[in-house]
Amino acid sequence: MDLKETDILGSSINQHWYYASKAAATTRLLGSTPIRKILDVGAGSGFFSHHLLSHSSASEAWCVDISYDADSDASTAGKPVHYRREIDAVDADLVLLMDVLEHVDDDVGLLKAYVDKVPSGSRFLMTVPAFRFLWSGHDEFLEHKRRYTLAQLETVARAAGLTVQQGTYYFGLVFPIAATLRLLPKGAQPSPPRSQLKQHHPLVNTLLKTLCNIELPFMKANRLAGLTVFVLAQKP
Repeated sequence: MDLKETDILGSSINQHWYYASKAAATTRLLGSTPIRKILDVGAGSGFFSHHLLSHSSASEAWCVDISYDADSDASTAGKPVHYRREIDAVDADLVLLMDVLEHVDDDVGLLKAYVDKVPSGSRFLMTVPAFRFLWSGHDEFLEHKRRYTLAQLETVARAAGLTVQQGTYYFGLVFPIAATLRLLPKGAQPSPPRSQLKQHHPLVNTLLKTLCNIELPFMKANRLAGLTVFVLAQKP
């Protein structure tokens, strides 16, 4: 999770339709398999680790991000959270890369580096922004290198040595709205680098969250379109 977006949403991030829905989708994809220890790569504020510590059997999280000023420790729901600028081998059974791979030149290399740090059997949950044709000033603002199709992210996972268990798009019901807004003619000038994430009127926020909740039970079947690609994979 990008710290730039944390700065925009502040303490209300839990209520924002995008992050609340993405957290719900994360829980849905992980299912009932017990979680013990989380390694959250490019964690930023650690939003998704905090969510899982509060809503699952997970007992500890290691959040890694080069943007941290220093190493530190805290807790969520009475469970330890360790913030580190870098980490060596760790016996995590769940590795999160939530909107991380699109930021680096060598996505396979970064993923493979963390595959090598965890035991066999560890699961990896990855998200990336979907579809190159949706590229906008939002991507420039967040310093993205690329956007992905589902097939492309699954290929990256396999190239890093993982076995893909589930791949899907999410935010499919809001996809037509977002695509229309991004593809509307904007004149000769490209859109400037700026975040499209913002606080919405409560009614708009509720409507968007409701659309995502309607989609949630069917998300695993969506290999057609959405704003975000999810891939769940496992280290053999």
